[in-house]
Amino acid sequence: MYKILFFLCFPVLILAQKQKLKGTVMNTENEKLSSVKIELYNSQNTLIKELKTDENGNFILEGIAEQDVKLVVKNLGYSLFEKKLDLKELDPLNVILKKETQEIEGVVMTKRKPLVKRKVDRLEFNVENSNISSLNAWEILKNTPSVTVNNDVLGVKGSTAILVTINDKKIMLTGDELKNLLENTQGDDVKSVEVITNPPAKYEASGSAVLNIVLKKNKIEGYRGILSSKYVQTQYAKGVFGLSQYYKKDKLSVMGSYYRGLGTYYREGTDYVNYPESQTRWVSTMNRKDKNYNQNTLNFNVEYELDSLTNASLNYSGYFSPKSFGTYNVPTLIYNNQDIVESNYTTINDHRSRSINNSVSFQIDRKLNKKSSLSWISYFTGNNADKYQNVITNLNFAGQPPKEDNFLTKNKADVQLYSTQFDYQWKSDKLELESGAKYSFVKTSSALDFSDNENGILQYRPEKSSIFDYKEHNFALYSSLAYNIGKWNFKGGLRTEMTDLEGVVSEPYELNKTNYWKFFPTFYAQYTTENKQEFGFSYGKRISRPSYSWLNPAKSYYNLFSYYQGDPKLKATITHNLNLTYSWKEWNVDLYYRKEIYPSMEISYQEPNTNSLIYYFTNIEKGEAFGLSLYKNFQVKPWWNIIMSENLEHNENYFKGTDGMLYKNKVWNWVSNISTSFTLDKNSDWKMEMGHRYYSPGIQGTFRISAAWSAYFVMNRKFLNKKLEASLIFTDIFRTTGQKVSTKYANQDNYFLDYTDAQGISFSLKFNFGNQSVKNAKTIKKTAEQDRL
Repeated sequence: MYKILFFLCFPVLILAQKQKLKGTVMNTENEKLSSVKIELYNSQNTLIKELKTDENGNFILEGIAEQDVKLVVKNLGYSLFEKKLDLKELDPLNVILKKETQEIEGVVMTKRKPLVKRKVDRLEFNVENSNISSLNAWEILKNTPSVTVNNDVLGVKGSTAILVTINDKKIMLTGDELKNLLENTQGDDVKSVEVITNPPAKYEASGSAVLNIVLKKNKIEGYRGILSSKYVQTQYAKGVFGLSQYYKKDKLSVMGSYYRGLGTYYREGTDYVNYPESQTRWVSTMNRKDKNYNQNTLNFNVEYELDSLTNASLNYSGYFSPKSFGTYNVPTLIYNNQDIVESNYTTINDHRSRSINNSVSFQIDRKLNKKSSLSWISYFTGNNADKYQNVITNLNFAGQPPKEDNFLTKNKADVQLYSTQFDYQWKSDKLELESGAKYSFVKTSSALDFSDNENGILQYRPEKSSIFDYKEHNFALYSSLAYNIGKWNFKGGLRTEMTDLEGVVSEPYELNKTNYWKFFPTFYAQYTTENKQEFGFSYGKRISRPSYSWLNPAKSYYNLFSYYQGDPKLKATITHNLNLTYSWKEWNVDLYYRKEIYPSMEISYQEPNTNSLIYYFTNIEKGEAFGLSLYKNFQVKPWWNIIMSENLEHNENYFKGTDGMLYKNKVWNWVSNISTSFTLDKNSDWKMEMGHRYYSPGIQGTFRISAAWSAYFVMNRKFLNKKLEASLIFTDIFRTTGQKVSTKYANQDNYFLDYTDAQGISFSLKFNFGNQSVKNAKTIKKTAEQDRL
């Protein structure tokens, strides 16, 4: 009887063993496509299974009772793939997707993947598929959804506590140095920009948001290069020229680039300070002109496949600015209460500065088995800068004889950062686990030497000089889990960081030591409907530690009556971010709330006893903001595109004034960025874009910032079978980006007008040489290492 039942069931058992089919999805360029949606329908056209390809483009069909099924493969930007399958066949299935094309008015246009892609924990802006790839990385950030750049300060949804990374590696530069580095990073090297409002546990907890610039990997066999030059004319001329070279052969890939920038930089400003105690008004006009003829950006990267499971890479990046110099001639007029000039003084500031930044990183990635991998990365960054200034002041005060004052300052700063991190990843069809540990050590040393002619002879003043040493150890552990179940995607994580810091001030002596543990939870949820609508929710807790220069208490004088000063007792800022997102047909909506506890920022106050205007970094009580972001890419025609990016926010800052009272600064702030682009020929070699950016009035602590807007125009043309590329760019066409930054409460009444010389025209040329086409990938047999997986 058992034998009869066995022979009756034997065909069914055989079929059950054959209900497993492996497949791979790739495009016509042999690139394997991840996260591609796979659907399986039975003979009644009913959906019976749904899954996505893994990071290597692979998928497995198993546990299917039916024999005759239909396979449907969908991926945005590619034509729909359908095929009837007989699951009795065991041969692996190779699915090749073709890019979608559309023919209009005799012109064949290739549909490209959308510029913006919403993921469960970030927004990805695909730069390589947009007209702005002809710009530099700094200009690309200006055009990135949810990113604002106001007075050269980066912001995401109103917050300026931003961590900038390149390929997930932290950049140890801020301010003008960061801007110069990104301006010398070519847009052709940028693949995408990831806007991570609530960074997952894998990222360090510093900063309220992360902007990760993802650089392209070289996929072309052989040797190729790009020779580029750029001329910029604003108030004064500037230029950039450079060479990028790539080589790839079998297991080895090498990239090296060098760019040199030079020119004269200009900035206009006027300070107004009203002193109600003396009923005087001080007006200083500062037109700053700096020359820098030697800005060098160097990048080198080598990757080698040790075996089919192990990759190693070594990366070096450097920025060298050996000499920036200039002389500021700043006249100041002092008006009495009848608005008559009664006194004046003129400051002549002769200065020069030097900056060097070096970063080296080493990374090893190892596949442990089919589902798990291990990564180890260590990097070292050194930033060395110094500044010298000789300040002469000619005083002509009412009732006093004319007088000349002179002081010298020498500032030196050295920052060294070492970091090492281990990451483990395990991934299946529905689950993904990430876990890791990181240790970092930062050591900074800042010195200020001050000399003046108080006794008629220029002498060193130890009481006005200072040495500040700072050390910080940071140890972190993290773990996160992502789960995909049908239309739902979930991800949650927890990161804990131990921070041990010590700051020592030499004069007057002060020691500041702190040790603390902090926990940083994150959570994400995303739901996708049948018609591709995406609803998302995320929460994250973050910390913003003060920049190292903000902690230096030494008084850095601009002139006799104005100086900048940091605070070694600055507290770290804790930020809570809450986001609700919606995406559908390239509509991206983000409703958000942000709460900041003890945010640190630069503010100013006037001291009536000494008639001084002091700029310093401090913690205000708290900041709160809620708002709505909207981004939409309208593909009006295959050759005509419109992008609209809007952000409306209500922002409140609470701060204690110089009188000890608590004040509230609040505003409704609107940031608008609208652009339109055109493809002017059928080969997509000729493109044009124009647009405008608008910033309504905003706030920062005690500051109220006036509105500003700008218009721009970009023309890009390729020649000689795409080997030669020319770009023409007009920025701030109507010279409308100047702003007024004011402080007015109690006895504080001052403001300054600022214009960063944004109006200009630039012309650039790029020439591609060497091999520019991807060769057909050869079929590679499995190695012994892969067979062990």
